[in-house]
Amino acid sequence: MTDRTTPSRAGVRGFRTGDGPQLVRAWRRSAPADPITADRFRSLVLLDANFDPAGLRVAVEGDRVVGAAYAVRRLTPLAGSDLEPEQGWIPFFFVDPAARGRGLGRRLLTDALDWLHGHGRTRVDFSSYTPNYVLPGLDAAAYPEAAGLLASLGFRTLYEAAAMDRCLVGYRLPDEVACRSEELTALGHRFATPSDDDLVDLVALAGNHFNPDWARAIRQCLAAGTPLDRIVVARDPAGRLVGWAMHGAYESVDERFGPFGVLEEMRGTGLGKVLLHLVLERMRARGAHSAWFLWTGERSPAGHLYRKAGFTTTRVFRVLRREAGRGAAR
Repeated sequence: MTDRTTPSRAGVRGFRTGDGPQLVRAWRRSAPADPITADRFRSLVLLDANFDPAGLRVAVEGDRVVGAAYAVRRLTPLAGSDLEPEQGWIPFFFVDPAARGRGLGRRLLTDALDWLHGHGRTRVDFSSYTPNYVLPGLDAAAYPEAAGLLASLGFRTLYEAAAMDRCLVGYRLPDEVACRSEELTALGHRFATPSDDDLVDLVALAGNHFNPDWARAIRQCLAAGTPLDRIVVARDPAGRLVGWAMHGAYESVDERFGPFGVLEEMRGTGLGKVLLHLVLERMRARGAHSAWFLWTGERSPAGHLYRKAGFTTTRVFRVLRREAGRGAAR
């Protein structure tokens, strides 16, 4: 048995060649609600353009990996030339159950924070890092001990993100949505699978009016071979692209819905509801049993739209922030 009355003797160091397989196995033991595979770890962490091996702090006892905390800062901008020089992130941390209760989680997080501060990062978020976040934030219901530890280190909740799911078994396009689609079409709006040329406007709409990471996700998934029929775009009577909805954009997961956006001045017209349901209809036609996504505000207009479409909240994540000026406990 492990003696939990004495401090951990694990050494903490940066990532080294050969750590990957053990990190994946330790992650699965430590976070069974959010397991990861070797290929996802490779694509989300090791192949991230901002990955620095020194920022992935690894705890080792003997020759066994027993925990990790990942610190990352921008080496390449998400958009334009902004490297966000004050901002750092900790997308994940974990400690093997057999190594808990001896201060190792605190050591790992403190080490990760010190590494970020050493690179001039005075603001650290858990865990809303883009482009390659694993989860939007902390699921305190699944990981209450982690919530307490992060709070003791000075992390405070910025906002909450809701993950939602909807069963698609037996789904059919609601009559009211079909009717509104016909009305909008009669007024000159068009709903369609985008052509190659439409993608220029789509990426610009996503990046300029919503989130640069959405533009990146759309561009990246299509370049990797995601079929265009996973997307429905909407143009207004003047021919302007005013909204879109899609699925299969992230990690080629067909049942993952989004990103999805409608220009603010077009909201309240029913256009967003039509786009949402047209994509759900396509997902069901492809054999999807459910639709899900990780991130929306429960009380936001999008959150209300999703609930009216039959989505329910399955998890709630806290997006946390620590400012360097806070006198956090160590």
